[in-house]
Amino acid sequence: MSMNSKNLSVLAYSNGFTLWHYKTDDEKTVVTGQNYFNSVANIFNVGDLIVSSMDIDGTLTTSIFVVSSITSGVVVVSDIISPAS
Repeated sequence: MSMNSKNLSVLAYSNGFTLWHYKTDDEKTVVTGQNYFNSVANIFNVGDLIVSSMDIDGTLTTSIFVVSSITSGVVVVSDIISPAS
């Protein structure tokens, strides 16, 4: 599937940093895949954190990602915390 911006919300914002929450039916491998967040590249900053609830219609997975780079509209996120299931 593709990223659904309606499921992305701001939890906190300060000094150019945003803490986001994103929920999706997509699995983690899809969310961390290439180009997933590109459609919202203009609202992210490098260093933003995304708390993500994934595969909510199957086996729920929760992770925290950091926006590690944004180059020419290409968003790269890295998994920094992924609790054991």
